[in-house]
Amino acid sequence: MNEQVKKILAYNKVFVDHEMYRRYATTKYPDRKIAILSCMDTRMTELLPAALGIQNGDVKLIKNAGGRVLHPYGSVIFSLLVAIYELGVDTVLVIGHDDCGGRALDGKDMIEKMLEKGISDDVIKHVEANHKNLEEWLTGFGDICTSVQGTVDIIKEHPLIHKDVEVLGFVMNPETGAMRSI
Repeated sequence: MNEQVKKILAYNKVFVDHEMYRRYATTKYPDRKIAILSCMDTRMTELLPAALGIQNGDVKLIKNAGGRVLHPYGSVIFSLLVAIYELGVDTVLVIGHDDCGGRALDGKDMIEKMLEKGISDDVIKHVEANHKNLEEWLTGFGDICTSVQGTVDIIKEHPLIHKDVEVLGFVMNPETGAMRSI
């Protein structure tokens, strides 16, 4: 186990032993009936909730690379369906951000890094033959506004998401937290 994980686990013991968790107590139901799909960028971890005035228990927060829906029946849509039908969410915010690293990913470069780390060429060929074109799948999405709008459209048009769910798109500045509507 690496030293950073050991530090995290040591802190966790102190956190639990001193009942520091009490200030975060809430239910599984989002108080504001909002789900937010956003990027996993580390700059957004504390900035996004702070910039939007969100507290623990206010929203369902779904994060992935680029804040995107990559498959109409994948984990993001599954999470949104649970949020909508089981937890009362009636609004979905898709929040991308400026300077997103996902925009310029190079699929070919990432495959090279996999090979360098010992992923065999046979495994890569198997994945490509049976699942996905890896280079295409691992390549960035270009313009953030276009990406956010595309994700908004996928959610709005999804056959399992009813039309009363409001779906809105935004881009956040990762330095100031300023939001602009898409």
